[in-house]
Amino acid sequence: MNETHQRLIQIGNAILNASRNELYLSLRFLDIALSGLRYEMNLSSLYVGTDGEKVLFNPRYLIERYQCDPVLVNRLYLHMLLHCIFRHPFHTGERENALWGLACDVAVESMIDALPLKATHLVVSDRRNELYDELKKDLKVLSAEGIYRKLSEKKFTDQEFGKLQLEFWVDDHVFWEQKKEDNKNQDNENQDHENQDNENQDESEQKNREKQKQLEEKWQQIGEKMETNLETFSKEMGENAGDLLQLLKIENREKYDYRRFLEKFVTLKEDLRVDDDSYDYIFYTYGLSLYGNLPLIESLEYKEVKKIEELVIAIDTSESCEGETVRRFLEQTYAILNSSETFFHKINIHLLQCDAKIQQDTIITSKEELENYMDNFRLMGSGGTDFRPVFEYVDNLIVEKAFQNLKGLIYFTDGYGSFPRRRPSYDTAFVFFHEEYLDLNVPPWAMKVVLGTQDLAIYDKEN
Repeated sequence: MNETHQRLIQIGNAILNASRNELYLSLRFLDIALSGLRYEMNLSSLYVGTDGEKVLFNPRYLIERYQCDPVLVNRLYLHMLLHCIFRHPFHTGERENALWGLACDVAVESMIDALPLKATHLVVSDRRNELYDELKKDLKVLSAEGIYRKLSEKKFTDQEFGKLQLEFWVDDHVFWEQKKEDNKNQDNENQDHENQDNENQDESEQKNREKQKQLEEKWQQIGEKMETNLETFSKEMGENAGDLLQLLKIENREKYDYRRFLEKFVTLKEDLRVDDDSYDYIFYTYGLSLYGNLPLIESLEYKEVKKIEELVIAIDTSESCEGETVRRFLEQTYAILNSSETFFHKINIHLLQCDAKIQQDTIITSKEELENYMDNFRLMGSGGTDFRPVFEYVDNLIVEKAFQNLKGLIYFTDGYGSFPRRRPSYDTAFVFFHEEYLDLNVPPWAMKVVLGTQDLAIYDKEN
């Protein structure tokens, strides 16, 4: 490395260190996060970016920004840090890269623009304020996932999209896509050398996946600690800490799987079907070959399986639960249940619509009846919410012998209502829907799952 390169590295490191120190003095809750990135000069980009492990900088660009205004470097550093804290580089998935990058930039810039700090203050343009106001009409918090969903609904021309990208562009996201591009290049190389041993490639890809997973776990831990620190310092920051803290709560929330919750309500029972695991094919076919039509071991005609037999699904139809949201939840529940391995030949599912009282009880005894219910579904009731009447109603059904072996009750609601004081004799799960993933308390005897629009969208795509 020549002397000029060494000098540029020293200057770049000094600028980033100065920016990090100023951010620490202004935002003390960032102390752990600010130690999460090391620096490295990288001339493959003309700008500055991060891969979640390092700040990769072109020294000339960094020096020019610092000479223009040190605030620009402070915002750049904080911008990249927030990308990592919210794990944007690791959540690209199957999203469209350019749109996801823009959504992430809008999300973190909206946070920075809201901070009342001299170290990061710049005049917010009218174009930014217009977009923030437009997004806040539908989103209570400006998360990257929510912004991506809203932007994907718009029909941008290439020119309009380019202008919006330029408005919020701060750092180079090329390092987010580096792993994907490396894999593509490796795939092309393998096609040209078909006889090449792929063992080294598989090992390299495995190491890359493990590294990405470790980085994501590292930033998740940093985000959780930052959430605790921010709760401590939130009084000093006032209302401006609210959005940042709420976004952290969303990002750090426990991940729920609605499908796994449904598995808690299955029954282990013998079903009339061939048990393929109960006999040895070798002896079976040997008997046929030896005697013509006499297998040595006869297969059992029943098998123990786990399926839905008896269940109550209660739907909160109060004013606070939107009809479209209720319909989507039912559609996802129907899609999960409506598989060949889910139902016994005879089932007993009660679908209750309720607000402060029971509005409707539909009894489902077959897959065909469930399909018919979904085809003709109509929302009933729009009053307040009280959970207790549902439990009283189900208890009465049990007394009346309407159930033989009720596995449980799934209650879909917004969460604002009165819970029963006593634990029922059956398992209960409350499924809450909140755009902001608000974590609501339930009685200690109840299970819960919190779903947001993104989760329902995932189920939509899978089904």
